[in-house]
Amino acid sequence: MSGSPQIGVRAYDPADWPAVWAMLEPVFRAGETYAVPRDIGEEEAHRMWVELPRAVRVAVDAQGALLGTYYLKANQAGPGDHVANCGYIVAPAARGLGVAGAMCEHSLALARELGFSAMQYNLVVATNTVAVRLWQRHGFEVRGTLPGAFRHPEQGPVDAHVMYRLL
Repeated sequence: MSGSPQIGVRAYDPADWPAVWAMLEPVFRAGETYAVPRDIGEEEAHRMWVELPRAVRVAVDAQGALLGTYYLKANQAGPGDHVANCGYIVAPAARGLGVAGAMCEHSLALARELGFSAMQYNLVVATNTVAVRLWQRHGFEVRGTLPGAFRHPEQGPVDAHVMYRLL
C-alpha cells in the first residue's frame, strides 16, 4: 500500500504502557468490540493486557512510534493450553495501513514458536466485519456463531463468532 508505514513488531517494554493505554482506553470505552467493562480502570486493563498474557507485543513504524499492540496467551488452562488466544488493537491513526494484519502474522509465528498448535478467538463481534474478514484472510474460520452473545452499546444484542485455525 503506497504511503503505508514500514511496520515492525517488537516485545512490549514497560515504558510503552502510556501509549498502549492511550490505544486501549478509547476502544474499551466505546464497548463495540471487546467484552471488557466500558469503565475498566487503567490498573485492571494493565493486568488484563500486560500481566496475565504469556507475551505482549507492539507494532511500530520506522521511527519507533507505536501503531498497535497485541497479547498472546493460552486460550484455556490444562488440557486446553495448546490453543493460543490473542487480542489486537490498532492506534486510530494507523487503521487501514496493514497493522492488524502484520500483528496477526507475527502472533501466528510467535504462537508456533511458543509451542501452540492452534489459535482461537472466542468472541469476534459479528458487527466488526473488518476484523472478521481480516481474520478469515489469515486462515481463521468461523467455527460457531453465538446468537446475541455481545451487548453492543448502540445495536443491542449482536452475534459473536468463535474463530479458529490450526497452526
